[in-house]
This record gives sequence, C-alpha cells and structure tokens, in this order.
Amino acid sequence: MATKKARQPRKTTATRKVTKKARRSKAVPETTRSATVKKKSTVSTSSAKKSAAKKSTKKSRTPRRAVVVGGIRTPFVKAFGKLMTLDAIALGDAAVGGLLRAFPIERAEIDSIIWGGVILPSGAPNVAREIALDLRLPSSVEGMTVTRACASGLQAVTLAAAAIERGEADVVIAGGADSTSNAEIKLPQHLVHALAPLALGKAKSARSILSVLSQLTPITELLPRKPEIAERSTGQVMGEAAEEMARRNGVLREAQDAFAARSHARASAAIASGRFDREITPVDSAGGTAFVDDIVRGDTSEEKLARLRPVFAKDGSVTAGNASPLTDGAAAVLLMSEEKARALGFAPLAAFRSWSYVGVDPADQLLIGPALAIPRALDRAGVKLADCGLVDMHEAFAAQVLSVEKALGSDAFAKARLGRDEAVGQLDPERFNVHGGSIAIGHPFAATGARMVTTMANELHERDEELALLGICAAGGIGAAAVLERV
Repeated sequence: MATKKARQPRKTTATRKVTKKARRSKAVPETTRSATVKKKSTVSTSSAKKSAAKKSTKKSRTPRRAVVVGGIRTPFVKAFGKLMTLDAIALGDAAVGGLLRAFPIERAEIDSIIWGGVILPSGAPNVAREIALDLRLPSSVEGMTVTRACASGLQAVTLAAAAIERGEADVVIAGGADSTSNAEIKLPQHLVHALAPLALGKAKSARSILSVLSQLTPITELLPRKPEIAERSTGQVMGEAAEEMARRNGVLREAQDAFAARSHARASAAIASGRFDREITPVDSAGGTAFVDDIVRGDTSEEKLARLRPVFAKDGSVTAGNASPLTDGAAAVLLMSEEKARALGFAPLAAFRSWSYVGVDPADQLLIGPALAIPRALDRAGVKLADCGLVDMHEAFAAQVLSVEKALGSDAFAKARLGRDEAVGQLDPERFNVHGGSIAIGHPFAATGARMVTTMANELHERDEELALLGICAAGGIGAAAVLERV
C-alpha cells in the first residue's frame, strides 16, 4: 500500500511575498542589478544635462529688436490747398513711394504695410493694402489699416515693431495718412433709409416710388451736415474740450499764444536750416507741386496771434492761431529687425524702449491722456523724465499741451491720478518740441505719430542724445506715449 505524500503547509501571504522576492533576487544577479541602477542613473544625469542645456539656451538667446531705419513724409499742406485732389490712399502712395526711393530695398524683402487712418475712404477702407497694390509691390506684401484717432500713426509704428520683435516679420512699412479735403459728407440716416428701396431696386411700381418720395420731408432733415470733430459719447467738440481744459488748469490766453508763436518760430527755423529736407518728398497734384510744409508762419508773433477771435466760446481763449489746422498729408516709417537691417547694409537710427496707450473719461479732460501715458511709458522703459534728452508732444491745441505740462509737474495730479507721491517732472523748454509741432507744421490726423517718430529718430543722432519721449492725445479720451532710444 502506497504511503500518502505528506501535505505541505499552506503558504501565507507573508510567505508568498518573501518567496517572490527571493525568486526575483535569484533571477537577477547582483551585477545585473548594479548595471541597471547605473543605467538609470546615467539616463537621469543625461536628462538633467539636456534640461540644463535648454535653460541655458533660453537664457542666452538674444531677443529680437525692431529698429527704425528711416522715415519719409509728404509736405503737410493746409486742407483744400495744393493736395486737395489726393485722397488718403494717394497721399499714402506718395509717402511710401518716397520712402522706397530714399531707402532702396528689394521689394521681395518687404513683409507687410501697417497703416493708420482716421478719415477712411468708404470704398476702400484698408488703405494699407491699396498702397501695396498701387505701388505694385509683391502680392505677398499684406496690409492692415488701424485707427486710434490722432494716435493712429504711432499705433501703426508700434504694431510693426511688436510684430518684428515677435518674429512675425523682418521688414515692415508703417505710417499713416489723412486728407481732410476728401472727408466724405455724411447723409442723414433718415434719407438713407428712405432711399434704400430705390437704391436696391425694390421700389419699382409708381405707388412704391411715391411712398418713398413721401418720406423725403421736411427738407431740413435731408440736407447733408458738415463734418465736426465731436465726441460721440458727449457731443463735445474737441475745441470745446480744449477750452474747458484751459479754464480748469488756469492756462491763460497769453500763454497759449506764446506757445503757438514758439511752435511757428522753431518750425520755421528747422525749414530754413534744411532740417526737414531729408524727411520730405515732393508731391505732384492737379493743384501743383508741394515741396514744403505750407502752414508754418515764421513771421507770426504773440501780438499778431492776440488779435484773433476765440472760436469755440465767446469769452474763450482757443483761436485758429493757437490750435492745429486742418491738414492733408502722409508719413511713412521703415522698420526692420536689427539683424536684417545690418544684413541689408542699413544703419539703424532708433529702437523703441517702451510705449503705452491709455484711456480717460472723455467727459473729464478729454485730451489729458498723455499725462497718464507718459509716466507709464517711462516706467516701462526704466527711466525718468529727466533722462530724456528730447520730448516731442503732439500739439492739438496749445491749451492741451500746457495742461498736460502742468499735470506732469503737479504733485497733486500725481497723487490723485497716478497713485504717486511726487510729480513726474518738469519739461525743459530747450528739449521740448525743439522743431515746433502740429500747431505750426499741421496735423493730418493719422500721419502725425509717424512724423514724430521720424523726426525724433533723426534728432537723437543730430543732438547726440540717448532717449526721446513722445506724447499724443487723441479723440475718445485716448493718450499715447513712447520712449525711443538711439541705436
């Protein structure tokens, strides 16, 4: 009889774990385990080195810098003068055409045009693209038109700089143009709505036509209305806003006239010295050839300006003499990445250290925006007002400029509006609007910012200065500022 095999004791959970561990220990020799650990250690070290290398590359990579190579503008001409027959597109063609003659570049190198406009032609509002097509640039040169009221030109230039610094483009033409002479006269909406059936061909029967005609009364509601530079939100005309700022900030008529006289004197001196010659391209039109800015009056004086009557209030202080005039013109700026500019043999003039755009309540000092945008731009650039060898401010009205100047120098304004204990600083008259400004030179709305960039970029080298500060007020309660540095 066979003897029964003795039953093995049942393995507990603890026993099974020990057994499995022992098997793994037997299956993998110590030398192999050491090699595996070493391999893991090597992989870990390699990954760490790669990660460190990536971080090092990121830290050592030099950021792209957009530079201003140069700029060209048309003469700034009084509205309904020599350039009256040229609309914003034609003026843009003249400025960009002049820019490409002054700075010869293979057309295939141009990536895009970014253009500012305020009075846009309704039939072709993308002025930038129309300029590229008119000048027969490569079809690949795309175009974008922007509007930020009187800051449109500066907006176009800073958008171009930003696109270049992000690596989206290497060569961009930026600027702006406006023709007040060709501002379209708006028909009352009542008339547009009444005539729509006729215009769209829906009113065909005699009865439907009579129905349309019956709506065309009274005649006073059908007449075209003159265009005004008025705020949609408040109804306030910009000159009225300037009057309000003058009263609120204690800016006297005498101070406004003195500032306007200085603007004309300095602009006249710049023209006489040939300072603007390299920035202006002559423009032919049916009205003749425009060679120079024709609004500047070198022979004006405070006494002559004092004889002019106020325009916006019977007892006011803002006159045609201490305000910027309606103007036709265009200005273009050539921007590149610094690497591309040097590769193509161009010597860069300047680069943007910073810029700032702000909004203020249009009902509370409509044009005070630069007093808020300027300190923000200075902070972003890491500099003080005193560090800027040049300051160029758009002169919509002498009252507006002097109000902004007072705000910058006011501790009370700094505390109330900027959250600071001390004022931004005082403007040095010898460094401030050294070649006059919009009161004397003129103000084609979207072209002014590009004009200022061009003039200051050149002036940094003329005067051997490091930094220039720009400031612009704009409709809608917009303020703009930028800090340019010499390259």
